[in-house]
Amino acid sequence: MVLEVIATTVEDAKRAERGGADRIELISGILEGGVTPSCGLIDAVVKAVSIPVNVMVRPHSQSFCYTADDLRVMREDIRVIRESGAAGIVLGALTPQGEVDTAALEELLAEAEGLDVTFHRAFDEAADQLGAASVLLHYPQVRRILTSGGQKSALDGAERIADLVRLTAGTHLSIMAGSGLTLTTMADVIRSTGATEVHFGTGVREDGQAQKPVDEAKVAAVKAALHTLMLERPGH
Repeated sequence: MVLEVIATTVEDAKRAERGGADRIELISGILEGGVTPSCGLIDAVVKAVSIPVNVMVRPHSQSFCYTADDLRVMREDIRVIRESGAAGIVLGALTPQGEVDTAALEELLAEAEGLDVTFHRAFDEAADQLGAASVLLHYPQVRRILTSGGQKSALDGAERIADLVRLTAGTHLSIMAGSGLTLTTMADVIRSTGATEVHFGTGVREDGQAQKPVDEAKVAAVKAALHTLMLERPGH
């Protein structure tokens, strides 16, 4: 069971690591759903923690459809992230019709050699999620999809997440459940979907508020609960 925690500051990242997080998703603009953080922040977080840091590559929050200018910016950001020593990137691109923008994706992946790649919640705006996942199966560089099953929360989208877990079983692509997860809702989502990775934002922040710091004790509680849930699974 992998626990990924959103960090927006160096202190967030340190607290997430101390609480037992397995991976950091580093972003800025948490209320916008995450945009690319500054070079200085990326460098500082990578140096501050020993767990993998995956960095958001999203030049703006207007949409998930990108112009040639946007893509040039994103390629340059990926180059900087790669040179920083970060483990990976978090990206996504759609066409105006709501399909995976394969041309944009291929352009970005060409710059991302050696990096761990997550396709982010742009996926939840895809017109056909199972179709979108089938497209992403053709890209071995993309290691996971972060999704709420197209719903406001992963709990509401659990049925679709379970479909995606079944579709990608035995492939290079894993499904990471995220959005609205809390210590109390997480168990139901994991049991009903079979997801092996979970993504936490406000659910592990002080007072459950997006703009407050990560709460180390909440991260530790989630990690302990994940360990218990893992032991429930067959073969453990």
